[in-house]
Amino acid sequence: MTAEQTITRPERGIAAPHDRWVIRTENLTRTFTQGDLAVEAVKPLTLSIAHGEMVALQGASGSGKSTLLHLLALLDTPTAGHYYLNGTDTASMDDDERSAARNRLVGIVFQSFYLVPYISALDNVLLPGLYSPTSGRELKERARTLLERVGLADRMHFKPASLSGGQQQRVALARALLNDPPLLLADEPTGQLDSTTSTDILDLFQSINASGKTVVIVTHDANTAARARRRIEFADGNVSADTEQPAPALNTYSNK
Repeated sequence: MTAEQTITRPERGIAAPHDRWVIRTENLTRTFTQGDLAVEAVKPLTLSIAHGEMVALQGASGSGKSTLLHLLALLDTPTAGHYYLNGTDTASMDDDERSAARNRLVGIVFQSFYLVPYISALDNVLLPGLYSPTSGRELKERARTLLERVGLADRMHFKPASLSGGQQQRVALARALLNDPPLLLADEPTGQLDSTTSTDILDLFQSINASGKTVVIVTHDANTAARARRRIEFADGNVSADTEQPAPALNTYSNK
């Protein structure tokens, strides 16, 4: 991997002039303490991901890739280093500021869906809007549109138990997009799905990226990683390889 150019570090909390990057880390580190033992899950990492990229972060279990995803999603705080999200240094943010930034700038899709079981698909999609300044009417219209785009126009009022695994993941994907974040992060999004459904879900991610979103998928699966234009291999807490890949065929999702 070639060395990156040095950039001028902005003041904390101030948007960086290098707005090409939606993600930029500088010596980002995450260390966990187990008794007297310090375990570096993420070793000093400098990484940049530009607006509009689709990136696969691939690595074996225990490589540190999921820890990195939690840092990028502002679900965890680094031990050291800097993380610039959409041009803003997150190091100086307090918990409330981090929550607000996550709600506004990051959509997250997990392997286990994390849908609320006793409310409808539509109401699950609306949950991130609880902290949005956007009007309830506009959010509801946006949620309906998103569910239509992921192929669930006829399932909006179904509860999760009445949906298949692939349909639940589509709901989770629509939920992640409700606040129109520039960054979509996914942690093993096809891990609980069969191969056919996995293909459909990856088609959705690919089409979302084609619409301008930055997409980062954490995976151990080579077929999933092959869908991205850039593959970052993670091992022992840091990047072991960073390669560009040919563009895969694009399947639209409007009729899925």
